[in-house]
Amino acid sequence: MNGFKTKHLAVVGLGLMGASLAVALRSRAERITGIDALPETREYAIKHGIVDHVTDDLRSGVMDAETVILAVPVRVIERMVSRQIGSYLRSNTLLIDIGSTKHDICEAMGKLPIGVHAIGGHPMTGKEVSGIEAADGNLYRNRPFVLCATRRTTPATRIKALSLVEALGAEVIEMDAERHDKVVAGISHLPYILSASLVATIAHEARNEDAYWQLAAGGFRDMSRLAGSDIKMMGDIISTNSRAVATLLARFRVQLAIMESMLISGEHDELIEALFPVRQARIDWATNYETRRNKDENGNGQTNHQVTPSP
Repeated sequence: MNGFKTKHLAVVGLGLMGASLAVALRSRAERITGIDALPETREYAIKHGIVDHVTDDLRSGVMDAETVILAVPVRVIERMVSRQIGSYLRSNTLLIDIGSTKHDICEAMGKLPIGVHAIGGHPMTGKEVSGIEAADGNLYRNRPFVLCATRRTTPATRIKALSLVEALGAEVIEMDAERHDKVVAGISHLPYILSASLVATIAHEARNEDAYWQLAAGGFRDMSRLAGSDIKMMGDIISTNSRAVATLLARFRVQLAIMESMLISGEHDELIEALFPVRQARIDWATNYETRRNKDENGNGQTNHQVTPSP
C-alpha cells in the first residue's frame, strides 16, 4: 500500500486524540488545519507547530480539505455528520471519525452526499490525562484501530483509510459497526460502570469508616482508575451504546449473584473452583496481549485483521 499523503488535512477537535493525530500525520500532510472551539487550544496548537492554521469555524476549516478527521465527543460527531458537515465537504474528501461508538455515527455517515468518502473509526488508545498539552505522536502506534464501513465507504475509501491508519503505525481491525459496539461495551464501557460502582460503594461505606481510604492501595487503585475518566465523555459514550451495555450489565449481575450465593451458603470450595477458569482466561489474554506488543515493538510489521460480521 502506498504511504498516506494528503495536501490538506483538517482535524476537528484538538484535544489529546485530535492533536496527537495531527502530530503523528505532520509529515504526511502539506497543510494541517485545526478546528477547535477553545481559543487557548487554538493558540497552543499554532505556538507549538501542531497545525498550520486554526479556526473555530467548521465550514471554513474543512471546505477545501482532502482529509477530515472528527476527533470530538460522540454526540458532537453525530450532530456534525447529521446536520452540518455534508454540505461543507468537497467531492472525494475522506471523512473519518474516531468516536468510541459507531452504530449511530455510521448510520449518519451513510446519508452524506454521494462523493464523500466516509468511514467510521475507533482507535483503542488514550491516556489518563486529556488536553492538547498531552499530545503524543506515538499515541496510536501499535494500538488497535477499528474501521467500520458505511454506505459511503467505497473500495477507494477503504484504501485511503487503511493507508492513514498505517501511517499512524496502528493495527487495523475491520468490523461492522453493530458488532464493534457490542464488543467495546464489554471491554470498555462495562468496566467503566463497574469501576464507578466500586468507588461509589466505598465512598458510601467510608462515611462511617475512614480506614477504607487510609488502607486503600494497589488493588483499589487498579480497579478504580476508570472512575476518574472524563464524565461528559463517558456519559456520551454510554448513552449512545445503552442497549449493549445494559445487556452485559445483566449478564454481569448473574455472575455476581452466583458468587454471592456461594459466599452466603458457605460453598467455599465451589467458589474457588469457579475462579480457576476465570484466572486462566485472564492469564491467557495477558500472555497474548504481551506477545502481540513484543512482536510489534520488534518491528515485525503491522497486521491487518479483517473481522467478519457476526451471523
